[in-house]
Amino acid sequence: MQEISLKAEEIFRVGGFAITNSLLLTFIVTGILILLSLVIYKKINIVPGKLQSLVELAIEKLLDLMKMILGSIELAEKYLPLIATIFIFIMFSNILGVLPGVGSWLRYSHGHAIPLLRAPAADLNFTLAFAMISVILTNFFGMVSVGVLVHIKKFINFSSPINFFVGILELLSEITRVISFSFRLFGNIFAGEVLLVVIFFLLPYVVPVPFLMLEIFFGMIQALIFSILTLVILALHTTAAEH
Repeated sequence: MQEISLKAEEIFRVGGFAITNSLLLTFIVTGILILLSLVIYKKINIVPGKLQSLVELAIEKLLDLMKMILGSIELAEKYLPLIATIFIFIMFSNILGVLPGVGSWLRYSHGHAIPLLRAPAADLNFTLAFAMISVILTNFFGMVSVGVLVHIKKFINFSSPINFFVGILELLSEITRVISFSFRLFGNIFAGEVLLVVIFFLLPYVVPVPFLMLEIFFGMIQALIFSILTLVILALHTTAAEH
């Protein structure tokens, strides 16, 4: 049975930089998305084809959801690139990470079988990076929207002891948000990988198929949850001046 490692395993090095199996799949996902975006871009027409219609429908649904949370279509269109990028990248990473055969390519090192590819979100470094991107950008857009001083005043406010204490709580919530975002995504995807490895080892072929479909669906849901949480925090930061 393939060994289960909590951390991503190193595959090779480029200079002094270690390339892990999760980072390698991250590069592959990036390449696939770039190629896919170029194909879609070249096929854009006034009269949409099937692929363009599908993409436009997905964008419209996402815009409708963002409009409900942000309160206006203008804000939804403004922040669509951020939310859509997070959702698409995490979703593709989760799906490719559990596809059959992805974890079957092995590299043997010191008597241990190491998978060449591993779901990016099953590496805490990946989820931590996305959590930091989410928190930093939502705060940045908050400063741009309501003003730097107004936004900072949420965290540092000496007008009264109560406001100072509330500001400290707000600051702590931003820090804990990084931890909760990263560990929630990592824990769910890593648990799914472990489940599939065990099922494929104990009951191969037909039995793992329902679990595989479930993990693909679950990976899409996790990408949606991460994106929606980022969107909700973005809405709170960019509308702070109204409250």
